[in-house]
Amino acid sequence: MKNATLGIILGNRDFFPDHLVKDARKEIIELLQDMKINSVILSENDTKFGGVETYRDAQKCSDLFKKHSDQIDGILVALPNFGDEKGIADTLKMAGLNVPVLVQAYPDELSAMDPSRRRDAFCGKISVCNNLTQAGIPFTLTEKHVVSPRDHSFDHDLKKFLAICRVVNGLRSTRIGAIGARPGAFNTVRYSEKILEANSISVTTVDLSEILSHIKKLDANDSLVKSSVEKIRQYADSAAVPAEKLVSMGKLDVALSEFIEANDLNATAIQCWTSVQENLGINVCTVMSMMSDKLIPSACEVDVTGVLSMYALQLASGSPSALADWNNNYGDEDDKCVLFHCGNWAKTLVPNLKISTAPILGTSVGDENTYGAMEGQIRKNPLTFARLSTDDVNGVINGYVGEGKFTNDKLNTIGNSAVAQIPHLPDLMHFICDYGFEHHVAINLSHTADVLMEAFEGYLGWEMYHHENHAH
Repeated sequence: MKNATLGIILGNRDFFPDHLVKDARKEIIELLQDMKINSVILSENDTKFGGVETYRDAQKCSDLFKKHSDQIDGILVALPNFGDEKGIADTLKMAGLNVPVLVQAYPDELSAMDPSRRRDAFCGKISVCNNLTQAGIPFTLTEKHVVSPRDHSFDHDLKKFLAICRVVNGLRSTRIGAIGARPGAFNTVRYSEKILEANSISVTTVDLSEILSHIKKLDANDSLVKSSVEKIRQYADSAAVPAEKLVSMGKLDVALSEFIEANDLNATAIQCWTSVQENLGINVCTVMSMMSDKLIPSACEVDVTGVLSMYALQLASGSPSALADWNNNYGDEDDKCVLFHCGNWAKTLVPNLKISTAPILGTSVGDENTYGAMEGQIRKNPLTFARLSTDDVNGVINGYVGEGKFTNDKLNTIGNSAVAQIPHLPDLMHFICDYGFEHHVAINLSHTADVLMEAFEGYLGWEMYHHENHAH
């Protein structure tokens, strides 16, 4: 993951102490360097101590930001004193970067309230946020209203903000591959390409026959195929898999990898049954698992908005996601359920993966044609779940997020599985059913629901439900 870059606006107001701006500039630059965050900031020669106060200052700062627009992930507005709210708003409007904005204000010290040392940033922050609201510029707040950059809570604020930047900027340029047609019976995974495109999310489609045709031209002795087979053997326990099935998986891996590279894709949603089983005699699960583990998430059953949900979680946490069915109750424990899929979850989530078959699918296509499904259970870990969908009637993207935990509760089942404990789970299930959401949900070993909510709702303008914060 590349180092993030933040544009810095230091607010200033002429009848407050200028030296506070000079000190803040030095402190913030050093803090960002310590955190390996790059910064784009006016020099002390550009304006008074590098601060922004006048319209001319705003022009200089916005020009600097535009010059580095391809690098800047977000903007930090720092208020060492009251600050000039108009100058800050003008800078952001003229720069036009459309990236997340974090507003931080310095606290006053009770021993330094005389005119030469007082800040009044407590009040100035309110004025800045008022002006940003008037200008229609969304922004993020620190946990404390005023906070020193060296305060422990600001470290958390900054890390959360960087995660928001990754989600917002990442989703605004997402490229998804839809490989094959959705299963005929799965109306649940319908989606609107036009709504996604209107939100800068592109979908590249390909008929599965083109992938299968490519595979037929590959030879088992091809160096790329041999390399893929070796990667599969090293990735998971394949002792029970016939050699010819591993070769077919290797060919499939080569074909999909070349399609992803040719189209510069961030994620894929694949027709995982039954054509692959009938034409290749394998499941695509192992190859999908390997892609997700390499941070190129892959979703079952051509669930395009499902893989978009996986990708958002990955951007928020920096770690792989999976797609699961809300599949079973867990006995009579109302706050627990079983999450399941026949087996393509990333190794990061399920370290002891075993390549097996898919007995349920095998009843229709033959168990011997389902090698490639994977077995393994997620053990005790944090859980964030998320679901994005296109509301085609109203022309919007909507969804839900929430948190819980994975448990070590016993499961005697096939495929990839997990026991999830989620507060007020019956209420969540009512919400999902009442509003017609899909049976698939994206999951991640993190607690990042607050990051997703701010990114989805605050910056992208999507209609979201946060399960922890609402009673249904």
